[in-house]
Amino acid sequence: MNTTIWMRALRGVPRLGRDEWRALDAVAKWLIATRSAVLIMTLISSAIAGIFAVRAGKFDFWLWALVTVGLMMAHATNNLLNDMTDYAKGVDKGNYYRAQYGVQPLEAGFWTMKDAWRYAIVTGSIAALCGLACVLMRGGLTLPLMLAGAFFVLAYTWPLKYVGLGEIAVLLVWGPLMIGGGYYVIAGEWDWNVVLGGLPYALGTTMVIFGKHIDKRASDKEKRIFTLPVILGDRLSRAVAIGCMVLQYVLVIGLIIAGFFTPLMLVVLLALRVFALTFRMFQKPKPAEKPDWFPADAWPTWLAAFAFYHNRTFGLLFLLGLIVETALRAAGIIA
Repeated sequence: MNTTIWMRALRGVPRLGRDEWRALDAVAKWLIATRSAVLIMTLISSAIAGIFAVRAGKFDFWLWALVTVGLMMAHATNNLLNDMTDYAKGVDKGNYYRAQYGVQPLEAGFWTMKDAWRYAIVTGSIAALCGLACVLMRGGLTLPLMLAGAFFVLAYTWPLKYVGLGEIAVLLVWGPLMIGGGYYVIAGEWDWNVVLGGLPYALGTTMVIFGKHIDKRASDKEKRIFTLPVILGDRLSRAVAIGCMVLQYVLVIGLIIAGFFTPLMLVVLLALRVFALTFRMFQKPKPAEKPDWFPADAWPTWLAAFAFYHNRTFGLLFLLGLIVETALRAAGIIA
């Protein structure tokens, strides 16, 4: 057991040789293969759903725990299936983008499809068991929500990503499904205000995948994977991404004016420093070569890296604002 490699896997996707891979324990292999560093986006979504439930006075810890583990395992399963599908279709051959920014175990020959299926089945089974437990404990819309989640896990890589629907699927999953649906399971009620309240964060998450698809637009076009950036083109895609990130702040301010949030949520404006950097990067195409100042272990991700940095900063501040706001309401300090 090597906790050092665990921490590396939680910060990014390590680049390893065959001998290094063979020396890893099962947990380390799972963390790397599932790209566990990005699971924080799902954890934040589940936390937002939980805090909304606390605010409504309807929080159930065990249901929240099941929702959180289930969503994170579903996300991890999707990442495994994504690599398996792309490998089976030959997408990752020829030094494709995915194989450049971190270990793709199948393409690198580090494990077989049988090994990958074993990890995917275990991970997916944990997600399914958590979902079934929620169905039994909550009932109502929980089963349809679970089935919708299963659909996106199975269909995202193909066909949705291939026909310009992948980015829309991400927005639906991280917004209405994870935050709205998570809130429903935890609190026992559907609330469109919660769905709208979670949209600023869901937009940021979507921009991470949008940035990734802009980064690899040329490769995807060559392989006839018609993501939205392939359909829209580089310039328009970058403009759409900037607009969506601006909308994150506009929505928070609008929800404050509408009375759903208090002015405490203006704490997200502290992320504007990171947004300014991200904005500058999205104004121009990805450079052909890695700039000297850019981390070598992050390349060839570019816009995706800046979008992830912005989303993580915005998301944690958004979460902080919700926690403080909810705590002060519980204490009777604010209405």
